[in-house]
Amino acid sequence: MDLPWWWFFALLLTPDIGMLGYLAGNKIGAYSYNLFHHRGLAVALYLIGRSYLNLPALELVGIIIFSHAAMDRFFGYGLKYDKGFKFTHLGEIGKNNG
Repeated sequence: MDLPWWWFFALLLTPDIGMLGYLAGNKIGAYSYNLFHHRGLAVALYLIGRSYLNLPALELVGIIIFSHAAMDRFFGYGLKYDKGFKFTHLGEIGKNNG
């Protein structure tokens, strides 16, 4: 991609904008959060931007979403259940599972 490298780091946390959905309740919050953290969507956006539309911005969106989701998983933050923000497919955030 013909973009400065710092764009990656500047945009890496932008998928967390999906948390704003929690202002409308747990169900909408979980849906919006999961949408902005879905690796399948990230791959699809990247491939559409790269192969079909030739849009570097769409490629970058796919890369950012995928990278952010991978980073979240590394730190133990998973996709959300509509029970509440701290309930994820990886377990409850803040609960000592050791």
